[in-house]
Amino acid sequence: MMPRFKIAHLAVIATLMPGCMMVGPDYKRPEANVPPQYSAVEPVQASNEAEVSSTWWQLYQDPVLNELVEKALKNNTDIKLAVAKVEESDAYLREVGAALFPEIDFDGSGSRSRISQLGATPLPSSVPPVRNNFSGQIGTNFELDFWGRLRRLKESARAQALSTRYAKDTVDLSLKGLVVSNYLLLRSLEAQTALTEDSLKSREESLALTKRRLQGGVSSGLDVEQAQVASSNLVAQVAELKRQRDIAEHQLAVLTGDLALTIPAGTLDSLPIPPIPPVGLPSSLLAARPDIRQSEASMIAANANIGVAKAALFPTISLTANYGGQSADLSDVLKSAARIWTGGLSLNLPIFDSGRLDARVDQATAKQKQALASYESSIQTGFKEVSDALVTLSRTAEREAALQTSKDASKRALMIAENRYKSGYSGYLDVLDSQRTYNDAALAYIQSRQSRLSASVDLFKALGGGWKDPQQQAVAKQ
Repeated sequence: MMPRFKIAHLAVIATLMPGCMMVGPDYKRPEANVPPQYSAVEPVQASNEAEVSSTWWQLYQDPVLNELVEKALKNNTDIKLAVAKVEESDAYLREVGAALFPEIDFDGSGSRSRISQLGATPLPSSVPPVRNNFSGQIGTNFELDFWGRLRRLKESARAQALSTRYAKDTVDLSLKGLVVSNYLLLRSLEAQTALTEDSLKSREESLALTKRRLQGGVSSGLDVEQAQVASSNLVAQVAELKRQRDIAEHQLAVLTGDLALTIPAGTLDSLPIPPIPPVGLPSSLLAARPDIRQSEASMIAANANIGVAKAALFPTISLTANYGGQSADLSDVLKSAARIWTGGLSLNLPIFDSGRLDARVDQATAKQKQALASYESSIQTGFKEVSDALVTLSRTAEREAALQTSKDASKRALMIAENRYKSGYSGYLDVLDSQRTYNDAALAYIQSRQSRLSASVDLFKALGGGWKDPQQQAVAKQ
């Protein structure tokens, strides 16, 4: 029987392995080479609220929109795919982590054989030619992680698992943004359709008026034809707007996984502009973006893989042990006289491989450099997107205010032109120009409001789906 002190000695060696050295570089987060603050653009209607909820789409205060987002998060196929990838990476992490512990197997066998009695060496008559053989033993083959290869593998797997989670969060954030943006587009198209239909009614009334005036000898046939052209153009415009609205609804149906989706009519003006974070947000807020976190997790995994490649340059030491029993009768297998055991260490040392292992270290180092470049690029892109969103939000607010003034002025001009035409002081061409000007100005105002709302969506996406004032959080913790 294997002496107990030897078994204990091997157990101690296996236990102390995690405390051995780990080859390869330890991860250190690189400094982000970005300004400490975003561009100082003064947003219109800036809010001093300390926090914007991570459920930012609810700030638009639209029950239909809330339902669409929740349905998309539950049914969208891209989300399901991302969740499945997270489950796969978690399972891989458990598999890699299991390699740090001994694997214990049981091997049992039973056989019955007959030996020839007419062989070159005849069997004594006392030895039966038919024999039984039964054995059962437990064994282990455990790699001693002297150089940290297994621990670096687990570090890499853990980072990869985090990367897939952040990838899922990125898909989640992108999906929310797509749903909200398409919903705003749909409401904008509905508002444009309603406005155009109102303009169409006005032009049809003008067409009927010019026909009556033609019959009375006051207007010419030219006025009638011009009124007919203007009316027909708006009919075509309404048809095109309805087509675009239906396509936007179909897109929302795909995003939410509900192909039979129908959205009731609503208004764009009822949607409020949500609270806007103050100017000068610290650039460290970029760490909240899941795509940047995903890039960093990939960099951590690539950094750990350098250690895995370097560990292959050192000897691989494994512990092997087996303990069990063997006998001719199954009932004797557990008896002390039937006991068998083996134990030992194996060493595998690379001596000459023509630089193959060194090349693998160089490959892992190059991949780490690629991951670092990708991480730096994601930070720069994130910083730019936040700055762009702040600028767009500010300028679209200014544009909306100017278009509001233009729409009001064009509406007053239309009323004046219609009254002058009815009184005979001006031609119908002035009425057509005023109608066209008002319709264009009103459509531009609706589109500008949609752009402003969409800019707020882009800002929330650029900030990682939520925002919290670090100074306010520090005060709250005191």
